[in-house]
Amino acid sequence: MRPRRSVAGVPFIAEVVAADEPERWRAAGFAVDGDGVCRIGTVRVRLDPGAGRKGIVGWVLADLESPADEIDGLPTTVGELSAGDAPHHPIGARLIDHVVVITPDLSRTIAALEGIGLPLRRTRDSSTYGNPMRQAFFRMGEVIVEVVGGHDPDPRGGPARFYGLALTLDSLDAAKELLGDRMGTPKPAVQEGRSITSLHAELNVPVAVMSPEPRP
Repeated sequence: MRPRRSVAGVPFIAEVVAADEPERWRAAGFAVDGDGVCRIGTVRVRLDPGAGRKGIVGWVLADLESPADEIDGLPTTVGELSAGDAPHHPIGARLIDHVVVITPDLSRTIAALEGIGLPLRRTRDSSTYGNPMRQAFFRMGEVIVEVVGGHDPDPRGGPARFYGLALTLDSLDAAKELLGDRMGTPKPAVQEGRSITSLHAELNVPVAVMSPEPRP
């Protein structure tokens, strides 16, 4: 099990804010309370259809020593983790494995995240999303932040932006039985011993789902 909190002085994710309808998430097998909050692991996913155009529109960080309105264009506020245990989700959502961020300038976004106290864990070259790219990984509590960009800065520039979520489920087979064709066919993930696929449940947030980490 991943640690509940980051090491001292390192910020972690308390909440992500998504411009989406709570009913869509309930229909996809998620427990959402009356305030539109879907808590997965230690992180709240706040569903507010009026928060923006669509998708993830911001995050709330805890243990952020120097509060900022944005981090390389990512809207940011300061908050705390929720107390108590997360609810049971019919889909079996256990935790947010990673949050994906897209950037036109990977070095710039890496520097911005390092600037708030996040150590860069590693980088890797990949074509996972269809085109050659580079990925950078940071840990924020139990969540990994995956930053995706080209090998060279895009001259068109622009800020970094949130893309989507990858969730760890108790069982991909059980989720497939629940959702049917609203969930893709699992395939091997980059992480050894795990499988991954996407939800096709008309959510405004791209959501991938993964099998649990194999036991030692």
